[in-house]
Amino acid sequence: MGKITLLKFSFIVLATVIFTSSCVSKKDIIYVQDIDTALSESQSSKYDAVITNDDILKIIVTSENMESVQPFNKVVSPVVNQELSIRSQETLQSYLVDDEGFINYPLLGKVKVSGYTRIELQDQLKNEMLKYVKDAVVDVRILNYKITLLGEVNRPGTYSVDDNRITLLQAIGLAGDLTVYGRRDNIVVIRDMNGIQTSTRVNLTSADFIYSPFYYLNQNDTIIVEPNGAQIQASGFNRNISVYVSIASLLLTTVVVFSNLNK
Repeated sequence: MGKITLLKFSFIVLATVIFTSSCVSKKDIIYVQDIDTALSESQSSKYDAVITNDDILKIIVTSENMESVQPFNKVVSPVVNQELSIRSQETLQSYLVDDEGFINYPLLGKVKVSGYTRIELQDQLKNEMLKYVKDAVVDVRILNYKITLLGEVNRPGTYSVDDNRITLLQAIGLAGDLTVYGRRDNIVVIRDMNGIQTSTRVNLTSADFIYSPFYYLNQNDTIIVEPNGAQIQASGFNRNISVYVSIASLLLTTVVVFSNLNK
C-alpha cells in the first residue's frame, strides 16, 4: 500500500470514529422546538400543589394582634443536650396528614386537608378560625415537597422544593440538564395518585407537554431519563470518545512510522 493511500485510509478510519461517536441529530436535542406556534394568549397553565395523605404541613397564622392567634401557632419546645449544653431554637409544630386525610389542629380539632390545594386549605382554616379571631392570615406549606431525577441527567438525586411549585423543565435544571445521551422525547414521570403508582411519558422536544398535567410536578414525583439508542448500543463507548480518538491517532502515527521504516 502506497504512503498516500495509507494516509488516506487512516484518515478515513479516524474520521469515521469521530463521526459515528459524536453525531447527534439537532431534532433530538432541542427542547420545545415548536413553542412559537404552540403558545397563544388564550391558553394558560395554572398550578397549586394538592395536599395528599402522608404530607407534612407547616401552618403559620398571623394577625395584627399576634396574641389572639398564638394558640394556632403551636411551638415545639427546644431540646437541651445535657453534655454539650446545646439548646435548639424553637420551631413551629408540623402536622402529618394521616391515612384518612386529616390533621389534628389546635382548637379546631380534626380537620380534613387531603385533596385541598394550599390556597383552598388556607381559606378553609381562616373561615373556621373566625369564631376565635377575625383577621387571621393563614400560610400553608408542604414540607416534604421533593422530586427525584434519575438516569441521563448530570446530577441525579432527590431535590427539595421550597416554593411548593416546580415545572418539569425547572426540575431538569436543578439536576444540571440532561446529558447529550438522554432521550428528550421519552421522559418517564412516575406519580403517586391516591396510593396508586402511575406513569406517563413526556416529549420535551414538543411544546404540547406544557398543557399536560405533568408540566407542573407533584410532591414525590420521580423523573427518569432514558438513554438514547446509540448510547445503549455503544455501552459507554461514546463517553470515552477522547480516549478512542487518542488511540486512533496513536495507531495512525504507528502505521505511518512503520511504513516509512520499511521503505
